[in-house]
Amino acid sequence: MHRSASRLTRILACAAVPVMLVVAGCSSGSGGGDADGSSTSPTAQPSATVAPAKFTGLPDACATLGRKTIDSLVPKAKVKGGTAGKSSDITARASCSWNGLDDNGVKGSQYRWLDISLTRYDSDVTLGSGAKRATEYYTKEVAGAKGTEGAKELKATPSSGIGSEATTVTYSLKKTDEDFSYATVVARTENVVVTLTYNGAGYAGAKSPSIADMSKDAVKAAKETVAAVSAGSGQTPATGESSAQESAKAE
Repeated sequence: MHRSASRLTRILACAAVPVMLVVAGCSSGSGGGDADGSSTSPTAQPSATVAPAKFTGLPDACATLGRKTIDSLVPKAKVKGGTAGKSSDITARASCSWNGLDDNGVKGSQYRWLDISLTRYDSDVTLGSGAKRATEYYTKEVAGAKGTEGAKELKATPSSGIGSEATTVTYSLKKTDEDFSYATVVARTENVVVTLTYNGAGYAGAKSPSIADMSKDAVKAAKETVAAVSAGSGQTPATGESSAQESAKAE
């Protein structure tokens, strides 16, 4: 009886050995690695990219129009070189204005005001390309001109041949007891928006300029301004990359 019990104990002990080896073998492969022992790393996500903005700066707003143009649109301008608007970043926002009163004695006087505003947008991986952001601002500027309070005879028409897209908004507006004729041209050239406002009125019995004439002159000046933006704003090379793309390579 004692001999049988000892034999049974030895059999059970031997039977337990393979089980322990199997358990040990399984535990040695823990840790999430592959069967060959190599570890699996997460797949790297590609960095977001956006098309680079074409223009990297802005020209001097007061230098976008030639002297002949200023003399024609604003006779007797108080400051021939224009008055620059304040800007915290002249590479992104710039403006300039001219105004003058041409006194013709008993024939009355002619008043003119001309204002140019330049707004540039950089590309941003979150907000979109510079051209896309400029398009959004262009739409807002056109809507703002069309929504001028008190405007009469208001018309908005597309203007071809001015940058990437352009709209001319014309209307008349009563100010200081005089009827002013207005022409606002909003144009976008790539990632830059040009807003040109031209208005005038006759004083002391002089007839106010026609809206058609104001519109014609404003469109001509807008074309000249857009050309100045293209010539003096600096451009991103065709093979250039946005800052987002460059940072992605550096990582």
